[in-house]
Order: sequence, then structure tokens, then C-alpha cells
Amino acid sequence: MATAHTASHSATAHDHHEHEHHDNFITKYIFTQDHKMIGKQFLITGIFWAIIGGLLSVIFRLQLGFPDMQLEFLKPILGGWITAEGKLDPDFYLALVTMHGTIMVFFVLTAGLSGTFSNFLIPLQIGARDMASGFMNMLSYWFFFLSSVIMFVSLFIETGPAAGGWVVYPPLSALEQAIPGSGLGMTLWLIAMTCFIASSLLGGINYITTVINLRTKGMSFSRLPLTIWAFFLTAVIGLLSFPVLFSAALLLVFDRSFGTSFYLSDIYIGGEPLPNTGGSPVLYQHLFWFLGHPEVYIVLLPALGITSEIIATNSRKPIFGYKAMVISMLGITILSFIVWAHHMFVSGMNPFLGSIFMFLTLIIAIPSAVKVFNYLTTLWRGNLIFTPGMLFSIGLVSFFISGGLTGIFLGNSAIDIQLHDTYFVVAHFHLVMGSASFFGLMAGVYHWFPKMFGRMMDARLGYVHFWLTFIGVYMVFFPMHYIGIAGFPRRYYTWTNFEFSNMYTDLNMFVSAAAIVTFAAQLIFLFNFFYSMYRGRVASLNPWRSNTLEWTTPLHPGHGNWPGEIPAVYRWPYDYSKPGAPEDFIPQTVPLSATPESNLPHEQELVKLEKAIIADEETLLVANESKAS
Repeated sequence: MATAHTASHSATAHDHHEHEHHDNFITKYIFTQDHKMIGKQFLITGIFWAIIGGLLSVIFRLQLGFPDMQLEFLKPILGGWITAEGKLDPDFYLALVTMHGTIMVFFVLTAGLSGTFSNFLIPLQIGARDMASGFMNMLSYWFFFLSSVIMFVSLFIETGPAAGGWVVYPPLSALEQAIPGSGLGMTLWLIAMTCFIASSLLGGINYITTVINLRTKGMSFSRLPLTIWAFFLTAVIGLLSFPVLFSAALLLVFDRSFGTSFYLSDIYIGGEPLPNTGGSPVLYQHLFWFLGHPEVYIVLLPALGITSEIIATNSRKPIFGYKAMVISMLGITILSFIVWAHHMFVSGMNPFLGSIFMFLTLIIAIPSAVKVFNYLTTLWRGNLIFTPGMLFSIGLVSFFISGGLTGIFLGNSAIDIQLHDTYFVVAHFHLVMGSASFFGLMAGVYHWFPKMFGRMMDARLGYVHFWLTFIGVYMVFFPMHYIGIAGFPRRYYTWTNFEFSNMYTDLNMFVSAAAIVTFAAQLIFLFNFFYSMYRGRVASLNPWRSNTLEWTTPLHPGHGNWPGEIPAVYRWPYDYSKPGAPEDFIPQTVPLSATPESNLPHEQELVKLEKAIIADEETLLVANESKAS
């Protein structure tokens, strides 16, 4: 275990000033600087966007599963995007796919997941009063909110929202005359994403600074919960990769509005050549995927960190291979920056370069496999408690395995060239990135809901929600692998004109029906979430009998988290079912000197150092009391 030490920003420094603010409604709930409330703001906004993104997917799945269906009943909602024949407009189909991808990847699984739990948990789990900069934290949310408003408005403009795919490849996205969705809708998309990038960078700087500087006494890096490691490394990835996406978007704005040719060259529209020469759309692909692949881990790492904490807590066992878990996350962080071109095997790249990226892509499977092995080993012969959060965590591990295995296929350039534009890819990334991260988000909500709102969510509704969603996700995406291998193309508005694809009519209908049922299952969660917020059973201080610091705060912690001294940390966060201990958990705040019956040999050596820390704390307490008197 780690040697106890005093972190850069000690509990003493925290307590030199009083943090119990007396806020009015505006400063408490709207322009708040309290990290807990900001985390809730991210969560509620993310839930709103998840509903919108899910509804969009239901609409285009109706088109794919039932291409001859009359959609007149959607006319009151979609207006002119339902044609006179009662069909979905083909241009709007592209817009639906574009906005669904953008919303789910960025607004739900990045802001809704990382924004919520990084904000809520980092200060609570490292023993800090708040984030390093409450004002920057507030700005981070409001840039995200501004981005959300702009993106939402783009859904209602006459020419429709952006329609170039969520990756918005030029020249389609660079030429306003290309399709209706490349006009004002694309401009608003670019403005919204610029605000979103600003939000992510402000948040990332804050998370990194807080973890490095504001840890409480004894909270060395080797005593951090795996959640904090995950949030910290996610922030590092975002800080290094989001500026590259901003540069890609900026050059796209120049091409669209100022006549430059970064991405455009030798283009003819209606038989007439455009004046642009010298650009390359492949440049955009390189810039986009330099963010795009790290984005997979910006989405996934927080979910994996949450899963690590929940599985250890509900297995009543120490997490297996703590150091290996940290090293594997470090490996994923580094490797995520050097595999981006595996998304571009079909772009005509040099085969030798393709083989290098193939090699690097397959290497990243090693740290991912380490994490899976450690999850399974932690679960093995554990005293398992199947809370809804635990079930969603196990579901994440399942998706991570099944979706990760198909990634080995796609990491091979020779196979990827055949599968790249098929539903095999859709199935792969929806399982390993989309569904796995969504399950991490759900697990985190169920597990930390008592700390967020002081009440418990209904476990029975949670079980129904889990099983309907878990089975539904596999019913949606497993069949897509088969139709993808058979060559069924993605991004097609209709496929009934092709003889070879007619044999998959029934399978497409099945996938669409499963998608609708799975979306409907989320209504159970919505009811449970908002009902429990006000009417749920009042939670105890530590309902899961967990070891981490957030459970040492009051039921409704104020701004500042702890009413008195911030507790010091004496041990790592995974002392579960320790031989000799009277309880099956020992919180991080319990000194080693208080548990001689369960200490390991190397922990006995730390007792002397620990006693010195306790003596310092007692001296400080006496000094503070004498000042107060």
C-alpha cells in the first residue's frame, strides 16, 4: 500500500475559511459554483438529450424496419419532412442519423457521463471542498448549455439540421449547395460544437488541477479510487484532443464562408467546376479522427472507472489488480492517440501505413483485456450483491467483451475494407462504446443517487429497467453483425431496391421492433429517477457500506462537503472482507492503528508514520480551538 503523505493542498488549508454559503435560488440552482449541483445540471441536461437522441433513432428505425409504412401520424411533429405520400424525406433521414450520432456521443456520453460524475465525485472522493475553480466549473456547464440550445434550435430550421453524418466529412459538409442540411443547419452545428469544445476544455483543466492539487491528507495517487484515475485520465485525453477537433471545425468554417480550399479540390456541381483547388478532404479525416478515436475513451474510461468502484463494492472484495488497472488505463490513454487512422483504411492510405495502424490497434486490445480479466476475477467467488448499479456494471463488462471482440475484426485492415460501410461497424461501436458507456452512466446514477438526492431509487423498477434494456440492446445490435457480414450497407435511406438485401426484411423489422421496446424501457428509468428524487425512501449515510470518502459527508452535504475538518486518509479504498476485520469493509478514514487485527505486515510499518499525522491533526485542532476562543 501507499505511504501516507500530505498532499499539496491539505485539509488544513481547506479549513482556513468557511464554505457554508447562504445562497439564493439563482446562485444555488442556476449560476451555482457548487460542484455537486453542477454535476446534477450536467446529468439532467444529459437525460434530456438522451430522450431526444433516442427518439430520433426510433424514427429512422421505423423507416429502416418498415420502409413501406405510412408515417402520416408523424406529420404533426415532423411537418414538411413527411412527404405527400406519407414517407420520410430522404434528406431528413440523413439529418436524423447525423443528429442522433452527435447528440449521443457528445451531449449524452461525454457531457452527460463525464460532466456529471467528474464534477460530482472528484472533490468528494479526493477530500476537497470543491473544484479548483468554481467559476470555471460554472462556465463549463453554461457553455454546454449554450451549445445545447444552439443544437436544439437547429432541429427546427426550415432547411433542416446538419445532414453530413456525425463526422461531417467534407466536401458534403463544406458546400452549402450540396444538400439542404449543409446550409444553416451545418453552420449551427459548427457553432454548437465550438461551444461544446470550450465547455470540455474548461472542465478538463479543472478536473486535472483539482486531482493534482486538492487531495486531502494521506490521499496519495496510489490511494485514489479507480473512478478518480479514470476521470483524471479522461480529462488529459480531452485536453489534448479536443483542440484538434476545434482546428478541423475552424478550417471547415473557412472553406464554407471565406473561400479557402483546405478540404476542397477539383469539385464539379451540375457539370460546373468550382474554383477550389489544392485541398484534401483526407486532411479533415485525419484531424477529426485524432479527436474521434480518443473520444471513444473519453466516453468509455469514466464508465470503466465507475464500474470498477461498483463491482468492488458489491462483490465485497478488493478490486483485483489495482496497479494493473491503473497501468492499463495509462496504456489506453497513450495508445488512444496513435490509432486514429484505423477509421481511414478505406481512404486510400498507403498499405504499409495501414499495417502500422493495424498493429497499434490490435495492441490496444491488451490493456482492455487486462481490465476485463480484472473485473471477472473480482467477481469470481465474491459475495455478490445484485443492486441495479451492480447489474448495469456487469452488463457493461458483457458489452465490452462482445463489442471488443468485433473490434479485432475491424482492426484488421484487410477485413475492415470489406466491412467498413456495413452494419457490422454500426453494431460494433454501438456495443463497445455506446451501450457499454450508457450502462456505466446508468450504474453510476443508481449507485450515487443516494448521495446526490439523499433518497433511494426503487430497486424493483431498476431490475425491470436493467433486464429490458440489456436484452433489448443485444436484440438490436447482435443481428446487425450478421446483416453487416452479408454486405448490408449503412447510411442507406432505403434498401428495398436491391435484390440481395430483400432477404433481410424480417431481420430489419425485428431490429426496429427491439429498438422501440428498448427505448420504451427507458421510461421506467425516467419515472423511477424523478419520482425517487422527491418520494423515494430516505437513504442512510452509507447505504452500500462503501469505503470511499463521499460516504463520510452528511446526507445532504452543503457547499464545502464536510461541516468540520476534512477527514484524512490512511488506506486504499478497497479494504473489503479483510481477514481478521470485524466488518466486511474498512473506510479509508479508519487509521491502520485502529485495526491491528487485520493489518498486513507492510501496513504495520506505516502505523508509526500514521501516528505522526494524527499528532499533527490534534495539534492543529487545539490551535484552531484556541483561536476560536
